[in-house]
Amino acid sequence: MPIKKLNTIDADTLQSIPYEPLSFVVEDLLPQGLHLLAGAPKIGKSWLALWLCLCTAQGKPLWNFATKPCEVLYLCLEDSFQRIQSRLFDLTEDAPPSLHFAVMAEQLHSGLVEQIEQFLKEHPVTGLVVIDTLQRIRTVGNETNPYASDYRDIGVLKALADRHRIAILLIHHLRKLNDDDPMNMISGTTGLSGATDSNFVLRKSKRGENSATLYCTGRDIAYRELSLEFNVENHVWNLLGDNCEQAGPFNDRIVVLLSALLRAQPEICVPAKVLLEKIDPAGIEGLTPNSLSHQIRKNVEVLRNSGIVVSFRRSNGGRLICLKSVDGVDDLAAEKIVTIDSVE
Repeated sequence: MPIKKLNTIDADTLQSIPYEPLSFVVEDLLPQGLHLLAGAPKIGKSWLALWLCLCTAQGKPLWNFATKPCEVLYLCLEDSFQRIQSRLFDLTEDAPPSLHFAVMAEQLHSGLVEQIEQFLKEHPVTGLVVIDTLQRIRTVGNETNPYASDYRDIGVLKALADRHRIAILLIHHLRKLNDDDPMNMISGTTGLSGATDSNFVLRKSKRGENSATLYCTGRDIAYRELSLEFNVENHVWNLLGDNCEQAGPFNDRIVVLLSALLRAQPEICVPAKVLLEKIDPAGIEGLTPNSLSHQIRKNVEVLRNSGIVVSFRRSNGGRLICLKSVDGVDDLAAEKIVTIDSVE
């Protein structure tokens, strides 16, 4: 049997591909991809998930994090429509038609993916799908190799999220045993938590308390611990504190420096080294050409929202960062977020 050839790509070509920047449903917290929210039974996971869905469908901030308005599908597989209605009225008197619910669905390997894809076809601006709970859509796994079973199931959902560039959030449970690392308390093998893009653990220090910590970790988000308190009157988890490892102001600093440059020169296309010399001639920001280029690539969407369109070009074997100041939504819509042009 002939060996199937590896499909490879060289590093130079890879750096020239104009991938779209990662899209966030909830800024800095929930990007496109597959995510897991785990917590003990009756801790308030479903209230948090419902409020997340409502905020996203309304385009309202989730705590201090902006949301990207989109249609939302919430599979409430442990509830009834009557209970969902009651919970919605506790949260709002004006729920939007862009938030959709289902209380029954097929299981993971027997039609669920097809059902979700059919919904996405009928509602193409859907950006978030919540499945409550993961266990409700799983069939009996291979007990002789539970890791393989967990990884396979997560892989199917991960592929679905990536294929449609949406966020899928799975609601799951914690083990009963405590652990110093909350992520180790996620029920199942590491095949679950290791194959997702982000993991969130909602954990109370004491069962009877209304306060809890939401531990957040992922490939595309900074590690943070959100201190929350559940309001028993309006059933909303309120944010008390955000202990984030990442020093957030740096993104704002990049915007300030580039905006100042573009006020004097509305369009510029130069290597990273030259750009750094223009925005930080004294070297007080502690940047290198590589770190500046990385930060700009990572914050294309942030810059775009600030009226700066970014593109990357090649000229005479060198890589150029191109920046253009634009005004208003119409100008932004006319620009590509990222383009690659070959210049002879």
